[in-house]
Amino acid sequence: MKRTEKKRKDIIDAAIDEFREQGFLGAKTTSIAKKANVSSRTLYNHFTSKEALFEAISEIMLEQNRSMQPVTYDPARDFAEQLKDALWRYIAVITEERAIGLNRMVLSELIRDLDRSRKFFTETETHDYPMTRLISEAMDAGVLHKADPVFATNQLLALVKGFFFWPEFFLGENPTPKEVLDDCIAMFLARYKADV
Repeated sequence: MKRTEKKRKDIIDAAIDEFREQGFLGAKTTSIAKKANVSSRTLYNHFTSKEALFEAISEIMLEQNRSMQPVTYDPARDFAEQLKDALWRYIAVITEERAIGLNRMVLSELIRDLDRSRKFFTETETHDYPMTRLISEAMDAGVLHKADPVFATNQLLALVKGFFFWPEFFLGENPTPKEVLDDCIAMFLARYKADV
């Protein structure tokens, strides 16, 4: 990692800590610079404002959510098992400690700032979840009823996040038994599984 890249990373890490501790309004760029062991001038060379820093952190959060590769449908495997494997990989990504920390920091600011929230959610609407391809291809193969695969994916992930993301986000732990994922998949298939 180049020295400039390291300084940028140190500034972002310090900003995440500062935003988490002080909230966006209470955070000070001087404090962020001090935590990152850089001058205020160096901080402003990388980020023109506190808002620019927040945007960069939001983008990192979105990139983490996009880090999982799209999952393709395999006609030789049971669809429910494919979906389960893909969902466990997705759950691992969104509940990883750094991802949870970023979500807490970003979402607390989005709750406070409606305009920023609208902008953020407009950006997330263009994001294709890894399961969308799997669900779309299963629909094309006749395993699932034809429907809007993006809508179907959002329905499934809302259910899964309710049990596997939000408890981790709010409680710092997840008391949900792993078997609940089977119930989520069963509910999804009850709505979308094609009559064979």
